[in-house]
Amino acid sequence: MNNQPVLIDLPNLSKEKSLKTLVENRTIYNLNHCELNLFETYESSQLVPLKFNDLVVTSMLRGKKIMHLYDGPGFDYLPGQTVVIPSNVEMKIDFPEATRNNPTQCLALAIDQSKITDTLNFLNERYPKEGNDAYWQLNYQNYFFYNNIDLANTINKLIKECMSTSITKDALADLTLQELLIRIIQTQTAKSIEEGIAIHANNPIREVTEFIKHNLKENINLKSLSDKACMSTASFYRFFKRELGMSPIEYVLNEKIKCAKKLLKNPTIQINEVCYLSGFDDANYFIRLFKKYEGITPKQYQLLFVN
Repeated sequence: MNNQPVLIDLPNLSKEKSLKTLVENRTIYNLNHCELNLFETYESSQLVPLKFNDLVVTSMLRGKKIMHLYDGPGFDYLPGQTVVIPSNVEMKIDFPEATRNNPTQCLALAIDQSKITDTLNFLNERYPKEGNDAYWQLNYQNYFFYNNIDLANTINKLIKECMSTSITKDALADLTLQELLIRIIQTQTAKSIEEGIAIHANNPIREVTEFIKHNLKENINLKSLSDKACMSTASFYRFFKRELGMSPIEYVLNEKIKCAKKLLKNPTIQINEVCYLSGFDDANYFIRLFKKYEGITPKQYQLLFVN
């Protein structure tokens, strides 16, 4: 688990001679149940319209866009971020920094509605969620989020299959599409919890995650969390990982690192104190784990906030 947005592997840019346009030059890869589009823009432009007949999963690869959706204010769209857009919804896009030497590149994966429906029906039948009227479903209000490692890896696999010449690419892509939809729903659930947005009232995940956030200095273990959810340890572990795409202990560590990052914005606080307040017993372990998550040490992170 990494708290930074995870970048997707970069496909090659088109050769200059093959460009049909400098604004949203489009390369298409068709499969049975999806269409992968790679868009490249080489000059500054504003309010470029784009709409798909199917649900589309877009991920930014290079450069910067400003995305306009649902008549709301524009928002920056950068590498490491994904936007999910329902069918027949028009987006308008600004390219404030695009040049021949600094092009934007974005993928747009259009997915057949039949594939989405079949996948959700399969999940709801084989892996039903806890509580009445709780179902696997895409949340179209929660459409903009950072890529995590699992989501980025799944998108990378799908790009590879779409570009493959193998005779089995459609079969493998279908399996990866199913995985992608699961990853998106898990990412949306985690983002809703992070932002304090209510999820299904009967879903015990809400109470458990709130308990974790308010008891980071306590000895939180799988048994105590499963007791809080009134579930067996094995059932709770499967439930938690299904809902959020990570284990309960991974979630605990993630919350501790987020707490440490907030504390480190104070340039006068000591690293040992941050270690204790964010629920770690060993400073060396805390430093190693922080660097694994953030790519830099706690002290280096703290120095970013020194005026």
